[in-house]
Amino acid sequence: MLKIAMAQMEVIPGHPDVNTATILRFIEEARAKGADVVIFPEMAVPGYFLGDTWEQSAFLRDCESYGRDIIAASKDITVMFGNVAVDWHKKNNDGRVRKYNAFFIARDGELVQPDNMPYPYTIKTLMPNYREFDDTRHFFSLQKLARELGTTPSKLLSPVTLKIRGQRYRAGCLLCEDGWSDDYEFAPFELLEKEHLDFYVNISASPYTLGKNDKRNRVFGRQAREAGVPLFYVNCVGLQNNGKTVYTFDGSSTAYNEKGDVVRTLPEYEGALTVLPLAEMKDMAAEPESEEKDIAHIYRALHYGIRRFLENIHMKKIVIGISGGIDSAVAAALYAKVVGPENLLLVNMPSVFNSATTKGLSQELANNLGCQYMIIPIQESVDHTIKQLEETPMVNLGTGSETHLKVSSFVAENIQARDRSARVLAGAAAAFGGGFTCNANKAETTVGYSTLYGDQSGFLAALADLWKYQVYALAHYMNDVVYGREVVPQGIIDIVPSAELSSAQNVDEGKGDPIKYPYHDYLFRSFVERWQKATPEDVLEWYKAGTVEKNLGCEEGLVKKYFPTAADFISDLERWWNLFTGMAIAKRIQAPPILAVSRRAYGFDHREAQNGAYYTRRYRELKAELLAE
Repeated sequence: MLKIAMAQMEVIPGHPDVNTATILRFIEEARAKGADVVIFPEMAVPGYFLGDTWEQSAFLRDCESYGRDIIAASKDITVMFGNVAVDWHKKNNDGRVRKYNAFFIARDGELVQPDNMPYPYTIKTLMPNYREFDDTRHFFSLQKLARELGTTPSKLLSPVTLKIRGQRYRAGCLLCEDGWSDDYEFAPFELLEKEHLDFYVNISASPYTLGKNDKRNRVFGRQAREAGVPLFYVNCVGLQNNGKTVYTFDGSSTAYNEKGDVVRTLPEYEGALTVLPLAEMKDMAAEPESEEKDIAHIYRALHYGIRRFLENIHMKKIVIGISGGIDSAVAAALYAKVVGPENLLLVNMPSVFNSATTKGLSQELANNLGCQYMIIPIQESVDHTIKQLEETPMVNLGTGSETHLKVSSFVAENIQARDRSARVLAGAAAAFGGGFTCNANKAETTVGYSTLYGDQSGFLAALADLWKYQVYALAHYMNDVVYGREVVPQGIIDIVPSAELSSAQNVDEGKGDPIKYPYHDYLFRSFVERWQKATPEDVLEWYKAGTVEKNLGCEEGLVKKYFPTAADFISDLERWWNLFTGMAIAKRIQAPPILAVSRRAYGFDHREAQNGAYYTRRYRELKAELLAE
């Protein structure tokens, strides 16, 4: 009876030596458990998100060298693994050496060649070039190779015949995107389906995205059911990034039987190995579908991502500026679970505009966490800065004339924010021996509701891919489930969100941020996360049809509640669109790295240019029509 092991491993990007050592340990474990085949993830040797490290020939040679170590370790066991393959005699379209994203199979120290491939490995066919993926920049696809050879991908894409203990098995080998072919002209799975296979293997390096696992179970379950053979999906765990955006890889490797049932799922964010007898899978009971709420998955992604990010940069202590608001409170509760309260310093930095209410809530939060706590008032230093700016003469060296700067109330607000971050938090972090966080949420990041070199600063923006409603949901989840007690004070959850930078933002009078989160969270989300991104033209079409809330997914009645007239609605729409496509882009470029959880995170996942706001001709027509009514 053929026994197949799924080896879900943590892949460290850019460290083939460490990854190969992990692979060799798992091979020994699989052999000890009686496995005939052991499967590892896509790009298990080098990692996946490496930027232009792929252009280093020395690194490529190293990956090949470690690949040979894995092949040599395949005595009496079939080893399937992902690695970069290099044809040193050919070039990519960019003139650099030819590289393939490849699926290798080794047995008894030798590679097993796919039936019709010109190389002793399977080449990835479909190259994702959207969101965070940039495969075509570095790798040559099977489609391109087929054209180069004057044939078709269907002629090259072929099963691998395995000879194990006197029997032959035919395996269909796919690499990640090859199983997600709905929007491609070519479906590798369907081509292999004609080959009378014994099982499929999909090796992946698939970053976590909210809802992706449910969709994958539907897609891959259907594929296994229609083909009538089992499918093994093996994904990595770990943390990888493309500079500006940080991604968690959750693993969740899954075995589907020939009925399309999920019969084995490996745990999220853990290295693990499981062995399944191929012939018994059809009789295995289907695992129950998870009833966990989305926020539970988000919490685990954030916790794991923060922990591994800190380990990667060797940071053990954290400083957080807390205001008595929800974002900094949730950040504090989250980081306390990662580094421990003894390594967490919370700093409250009140000015004359901070109420006794929020100061008290900050103290309550710190007490609940049992962490380090400081109160550093900033009014004196803010007043000193304003006095210096207004009283220091500004000399025109061309004419010798003198004038003085005038600090407006708006500039004074920015001075407060910068004093807190650039002076207090940066100094406290250095003295404490750690780093300070950026606590921005996704709504604020969308429209640049932050201060450059102020509250936008920090080493990581862990909450910047969560809308405000998700931040509140995370507060409830941590209170109810993670801590099992009230850590984030109910008063923080109940209070109106406010930056408290002026008397116009007095929380005791119910005055808060200009962002109306129950509506704007969903409006801003339509700008970013819809696959066909919304623009003001789309929003005005919905307004005209009376379907804004339906299309945005927000609560019914909010448009009338917030915007009594068409003029009010249009004014609000243009205010935020101008910021989203204007100054907010400059701020996002300078923002800290963002930990991704959504279907579209800022950074490399959402690529943008600083071109300024634009309104289509149709938008201008709709605007004129609505204002004339």
